[in-house]
Amino acid sequence: MRHFDFSPLYRSTVGFDRLFTMLDSLGQPDQGQSYPPYNIERTGENAYRITMAVAGFDESELSIEAREHVLTVKGEKAEENGDQPQFLYRGIAKRAFERRFQLADHVEIRGAQLKNGLLHVDLVREIPEAAKPRKIEIAAASREPKQIEAQSA
Repeated sequence: MRHFDFSPLYRSTVGFDRLFTMLDSLGQPDQGQSYPPYNIERTGENAYRITMAVAGFDESELSIEAREHVLTVKGEKAEENGDQPQFLYRGIAKRAFERRFQLADHVEIRGAQLKNGLLHVDLVREIPEAAKPRKIEIAAASREPKQIEAQSA
């Protein structure tokens, strides 16, 4: 896979460090991480939902954290006390996981709920008024006649 060197761009740009880091990380896949499976869906013009299959996890065993444009979902099973059952076949994963999602600017988490083994995290993009496009009025220029001066040779 190709690796691009963004260091020349750092000399002529200011404040794009996060963008270059994200571009650099695109070449590095998630190291084959596929657990737990998830969906990302658009539920409205500026609304999104991440749904993760977390069968066997309780609300107390899951944690959701948003920090610096990264949403992190962690799951850790609590230690079971008492008799451990003897499994003949174990198809339900019980391993801990940590899944990270990069969030765009102005994306906020509205809430999360666990229902039927699916964790739903609702997100919304709210662009502040200062960042929205605005119409700039063009003032009419004064209509004073301009004189052209000619030089005589």
